[in-house]
Amino acid sequence: MFQLHAVQRAAALPHRYIAPDSLDEAMDLLATHGAAARLIAGGTDLMLEIARGVRTGVDVLVDLSGLHGFDQITYDNGRVTIGPLVTHADVIESAPMLAAGLPLAQACLEVGSPPLRNRATVVGNIVTASPANDTISALVALAADVTIASARGERAVRIEDFIAGFRQTVLEPDEIVTSVSFDALDGPRADAIADRRGVFVKLGLRRAQAISVVHAAVVVDVAADGTTADLVVALGSVAATIVTVPEAADAARGRDLAEASADIVDAARRTATPIDDIRGSAEYRSHTVGVVVERAIAALANGTQAQRWPLRPPRLMVTMGGEHAPPPVRVTISEPADVITATVNGLSRSAAGASGKTLMDWLRDDLALTGTKEGCAEGECGACTVHLDGAAVFSCLVPAGRAAGASITTVEGIASPDGNLHPFQQAMVDTGGAQCGFCTPGFVVSAAALLDEVDEPTPSQIQIGLSGNLCRCTGYCSIIEAVSVAAAAASANEAPQEAP
Repeated sequence: MFQLHAVQRAAALPHRYIAPDSLDEAMDLLATHGAAARLIAGGTDLMLEIARGVRTGVDVLVDLSGLHGFDQITYDNGRVTIGPLVTHADVIESAPMLAAGLPLAQACLEVGSPPLRNRATVVGNIVTASPANDTISALVALAADVTIASARGERAVRIEDFIAGFRQTVLEPDEIVTSVSFDALDGPRADAIADRRGVFVKLGLRRAQAISVVHAAVVVDVAADGTTADLVVALGSVAATIVTVPEAADAARGRDLAEASADIVDAARRTATPIDDIRGSAEYRSHTVGVVVERAIAALANGTQAQRWPLRPPRLMVTMGGEHAPPPVRVTISEPADVITATVNGLSRSAAGASGKTLMDWLRDDLALTGTKEGCAEGECGACTVHLDGAAVFSCLVPAGRAAGASITTVEGIASPDGNLHPFQQAMVDTGGAQCGFCTPGFVVSAAALLDEVDEPTPSQIQIGLSGNLCRCTGYCSIIEAVSVAAAAASANEAPQEAP
């Protein structure tokens, strides 16, 4: 029997999984277990950190995803507040955010792909504290505050102070981030300020599922006479943490923004101290940071900062009785023999051995639903996509304990109970989109959600909807065609018939 190399063997997940009923219970768990416990909501970063051995010493996962009311975005008196369970998809879907916090919405749209954004939270992104994390720069430019709570009390810190270093924060082991808040761009402002605008611009190596080579978030305060009253430029992937460019504000203040562009760009390049890595050399980053900032300044100067926002970017949510919110998750898994029960493909299924596993492994190994494939086990390829409480997600990044009490649909449940293929499955056959079969299940699950959400998706919506799925046979044209064919077929079947 062959042996995997050490780098190919994923570390086991913690065998103890607890989903508390309340914030107080969660804080008590952290106070009891200290550094041995880790909070999880989306878990798209944490699951990989544990699997890669980057995050060690974790014995307990404390899942916050069942806490009521923590998945809300509120807009009150010009202040935007984001709860700890708000996902990137939630931000994108919130129409007021396009006026109140456009840079954050744009940054969220750049994170991964729809299945990843359905799980990944904004708070989780800042807690990971990577300088490449898109939303941190946006929140820095928006001058956000972070509220932190523990059994000892509550405190608030500026986001710049929250990030203590490369992948480091000021969070103590017993603390929880309970909200992130900032003043809305379209909210009340000083009499001397006529307008506040912001934008986020990113350079990646591909159009989706790309970690930033460099990115920038820029917010400008425009005075009544049209000159720049203040400017914040926040840069990502060019230093150990997100960095701001005070020299840019000095160069722009009192001047027309477009006129000051060259000086702002020069200041940004001087501030950047990038490294060489697999995504780009330091020299390349130093050059392209200027390109990114120049584009941001041009968009703000012209008032075109929202021009490229796509029409109704799909989220890949399946309608479940008109409700998308997942049910509360209240279960403790502490031993490998514990059994969890979920509704899988419309049937109640129970299986033991969920501890220390991902949802993908539980479905494949314990329920024998092998249509869900393991491609990358990193949320990059989409072969493991399933519907979890109506949302398309990457099951390789979900702890199996999250399945308790949930509704799950795998590729085996996409066809109708009578055996008729889903319109997209039939279209895949008709267009030649179904190829080797390894990646096909993930495409089927994603496309089924897309077609449920959008009756007649545009080419742009199809590309966004399927951006989390990779085809190893490179047959994207046929797959995209299959979505259009399926949509047309469904529309024809639903069209009212003329009376004879």
